[in-house]
Amino acid sequence: MVRLPLTPAEVERGQRLGALLRRARGERSMLETALDAHVSPETLRKIESGRVATPAFPTIAAIADVLGLSLDAVWAEISRPDHGVGPTNSDHNAREQLTS
Repeated sequence: MVRLPLTPAEVERGQRLGALLRRARGERSMLETALDAHVSPETLRKIESGRVATPAFPTIAAIADVLGLSLDAVWAEISRPDHGVGPTNSDHNAREQLTS
């Protein structure tokens, strides 16, 4: 099976997802987060860096659960076209906004 190239919108959404997960993870280590979500640290690193722009749904669901994020909040945050990919709030404020 041939995988089609990602569109620029998919790449950007993957970058927003990575930035969101980094902000939500805050001071928690990548290793601890990955192990608690039952994913490899390398997978989490690739998602956070945007190298995996379209990760599997169960992977994102597991990471979101560990970070205390609802999937609705994750989707709303990464689907906003006007949202930048860099952190705009402190880690604590970003997590509060997502879980409110």
